[in-house]
Amino acid sequence: MHPLPLTRELVLIGGGHSHALILKRWGMRPLPGVRVTVVNPGAVAAYSGMLPGFVAGHYVREDLELDLLRLARFAGARAVLGRATGIDREARLIHVEGRPPIRYDIASIDIGITSAMPDLTGFAEHGIPAKPLEAFASRWDQFRKEALAGEVAPEVAVIGGGVAGAELAMAMAQNLKTIPNTQVWLIDHGEILTEMRPATRHAVMGALAKAGVKLRPQSQVVQVRADEVLFADGTTLSSRFTLGAAGARPYGWLKDTGLELTEGFITVNESLQSSDLRIFAAGDCAHLSHDPRPKAGVYAVREAPVLFDNLRRSLSQGSSARLRAYHPQKDYLKLISLGGKAALADKSGLRLKGPLMWRWKDHIDRTFMRKLKDLPAMMPPPLPDTVAEGLREEVEGKKPMCGGCGAKVGGDILHRVLSAHPGPKRRDVLHLAGDDAALLTHGDTWQVASVDHLRAFVEDPVLMTRITATHALGDIWAMGAAPQAALVTVTLPKMSEALQESWLTEIMETAREVFEAEGAEIIGGHTAMGAELAIGLTVTGLLDQPITLKGARAGDHILLTKPIGTGVMLAAEMEMMANGRDLERAYKFMVQSSGEAARILNNAHAMTDVTGFGLAGHLLGICRASEVGAVIRMRDVPRLPGALALAETGLRSTIFPANRVYAAEFEGPETPETDLLFDPQTAGGLLACVSPMRAEKCLTALREAGYEAAIIGEITEGPPRLVVEA
Repeated sequence: MHPLPLTRELVLIGGGHSHALILKRWGMRPLPGVRVTVVNPGAVAAYSGMLPGFVAGHYVREDLELDLLRLARFAGARAVLGRATGIDREARLIHVEGRPPIRYDIASIDIGITSAMPDLTGFAEHGIPAKPLEAFASRWDQFRKEALAGEVAPEVAVIGGGVAGAELAMAMAQNLKTIPNTQVWLIDHGEILTEMRPATRHAVMGALAKAGVKLRPQSQVVQVRADEVLFADGTTLSSRFTLGAAGARPYGWLKDTGLELTEGFITVNESLQSSDLRIFAAGDCAHLSHDPRPKAGVYAVREAPVLFDNLRRSLSQGSSARLRAYHPQKDYLKLISLGGKAALADKSGLRLKGPLMWRWKDHIDRTFMRKLKDLPAMMPPPLPDTVAEGLREEVEGKKPMCGGCGAKVGGDILHRVLSAHPGPKRRDVLHLAGDDAALLTHGDTWQVASVDHLRAFVEDPVLMTRITATHALGDIWAMGAAPQAALVTVTLPKMSEALQESWLTEIMETAREVFEAEGAEIIGGHTAMGAELAIGLTVTGLLDQPITLKGARAGDHILLTKPIGTGVMLAAEMEMMANGRDLERAYKFMVQSSGEAARILNNAHAMTDVTGFGLAGHLLGICRASEVGAVIRMRDVPRLPGALALAETGLRSTIFPANRVYAAEFEGPETPETDLLFDPQTAGGLLACVSPMRAEKCLTALREAGYEAAIIGEITEGPPRLVVEA
């Protein structure tokens, strides 16, 4: 939540070292009135300094990963998971795959480089570029496991005989050395390690030989195949993992920005500004016109403080800002990993080699990562000395209120309030107690209507709109209806008129896209300004015969179409405890349409969507309406990655206690795993009771349609109760 009106947009394109450090600094020292956005293809970014150690097996994957979602939460920033594809400088818009453009006042680019080889035949299909690091780390992890299991031959070819290629070749040889017949080749069209001083080159060449890396200099690769590389002289070399590490290439979309480039890299001045003074650049994607330097992570780290100050000054003082100058060091300490836990240190002609240098490098790398991982807790301001009775109990010692369905009012309270309502009196309005949507009749036509409203739990209005729309449509799909129309209600936080327009544009374009994909139309809405972003949707649908809560029969199989755990994941995200990669998967499930699932389950005897009351609460809703019982097997209930681990720490959504009370007929063990049954779901899956003769066929169809669906139990004879087995 932003306590002061927003007036400026800062967009950080890329999650490189400079931008990661800026997010940390911004969280410690934000600039009021600025909304920060970081755009990156994935939730994590890999730290290049620890990559050879990871490849060698000295680090696990998490050691070298920077969690950008966690950093963004700390900074109060919006994280957009997508790949930037262009910049419209005249309109000040950044184009990102799969979403509306993002407006900026000031932008900064730190996207690194790529080692892709677009001109090498077969490389795109069968090769792996060393950069971007995240993709390479994933592919290597998979290959290493397959090679150790004997599923693939341990044959590796590294194209590019520079320092990066040599480090990675030695690291791969180290990791695979226990496997018989391992072969690691280092290939270059010229000589190996020509950029090094002669004495340093001699030392590293000796380390390559000791590691068992075979060299093939003066060899031009002309084609990469699935199991070999082909050279210009017609010879071949067996390779099941072909890595491209031949130099640094800029991303192709930069050439279409109209910015001044040097060999494809963004030309920047001493203030790290490009030829467009609203756009800065840092790291490997930038070329320092005033003092050119080789591509190395140390410069990105040293640029961060200067970039941070200059971004703040530009956002607060405009074109009159006096900016700091960045003066790169003339030389820097090079620490080269030698495969095993040994390294070579080189600076200004002085060289030291051995295990002590590895420990020094390891200390430097871990210290840098701790700087970005050890984030201080964000504490609420203290209460005044004198407050209303009961306020301290409501505030102190309690977690912040969760977003999504974790912010719902408890089921018991709703039941007590709504049970006193006499119900509809009109003959054309039917509302069955507990059902997902109201039923309206128009002659021979049946229409369902429902409303949902979510306060934002992510800073990105586009992602929040997709989740809210999917969540609201769940009530329509659960009744077996086809979506028809929607009214949108948007509350924006306080901001300038320019930002109001850009936020609303993103929200409405996204909502229109979601509803049109389901065959529905947005027909109107309402806007307001408030304390925080909130999105509501009133949705209607059409059907021939409704599927209600009442209709489940003993013997029916219970199908669930999405994994559970969004409540504990969102609670963890608020407390910066969630793993970014797990959170990214959770978001993907939340925006997954249940439209096709509803069509597959159109013959269900009873159906609902799993939302705020949790799986147990919603299944008991079916049991109460149908006067039946249910048995589910925890081992068959799909869970989001990371959800159980978070539940085992004792973390719960704020509505968890109310959900547990609401599910009074629960019979089963009390464990962190079963507690997930009371976890409130946002945009959760469909829960259907299906004839045992149709259940397997439905399950197969659901999985073929891309749903992580499962048969989790069966309906039993009444009375209403839920029995849970391990």
